[in-house]
Amino acid sequence: MLKAIHAQEDRSAAEAKSKEVAARLKAMKLKSAADLVENKAIETLTYYSYPSTHWRQIRTNNPLERIIREIRRRTRVVGAFPDGHSALMLTAARLRHVASTKWGKRRYLSMDVLLNPAKQEAAA
Repeated sequence: MLKAIHAQEDRSAAEAKSKEVAARLKAMKLKSAADLVENKAIETLTYYSYPSTHWRQIRTNNPLERIIREIRRRTRVVGAFPDGHSALMLTAARLRHVASTKWGKRRYLSMDVLLNPAKQEAAA
């Protein structure tokens, strides 16, 4: 139900959906969950004030999760580290590799739309 709120086309539809979800939670006798959705769901919709091309990137933190998954995978292969310093060295080496490759230099957000409002109006 919470994913449905963020899958809406615009902010007004998302706000309407959050009220609908809160009502459904109240009907399911989940009053505290309904209160949270009713009072706090609006705070999670701030990404709607940015251009629609940025919504997915602002809503998620996939690049960071990907790096953490990669480090976790590498440390599990080693198993037990002799000391904390060697674990830190492996993690730092992986982060240096990510930063130096094409993947590390890739732009996650294009700031052109934010810096040039005329492009934003033309895209709409």
